[in-house]
Amino acid sequence: MKESHEPPGWALALLREARVGRLATADAAARPLVVPVCFAFDGTALYSAVDDKPKRTRQLRRLGNVAENPQASLLVDVWDEDWTRLAWVRVDGRADVLAGGGDFTRALELLRTKYPQYRAMDLERDGAVLRLRADGVRCWRAIDPPLLVAGV
Repeated sequence: MKESHEPPGWALALLREARVGRLATADAAARPLVVPVCFAFDGTALYSAVDDKPKRTRQLRRLGNVAENPQASLLVDVWDEDWTRLAWVRVDGRADVLAGGGDFTRALELLRTKYPQYRAMDLERDGAVLRLRADGVRCWRAIDPPLLVAGV
């Protein structure tokens, strides 16, 4: 990660363990798109695959957005009625799309390790993996005192 302050251990653990994140991209005209995604984190970057869940097309708008505007964010949060348990981590950075090669293969391995459902999917067929490399990580949790890390 390219920041002067390493995120706290709880934030890194949340990035590794969270089952879903919200990916934010925008096209060249700055029209935003936020979608829930499955993702894997390797300590440096986040990866999300275009998978076989029902979609109208595998040419997803988020991929087009990244081609036009590589700035993206991924938000992972913890919600609870007990507000002392609230937490979130946001990764901001530059995204690109992988369609083959070593990084693509490694990303699929990470995703298949985290999500058993992916083991039965042919992610290589017409596959694409969105990679988000962190320029900064912001996080917060409702502990006493609240912890806020801002690194951009």
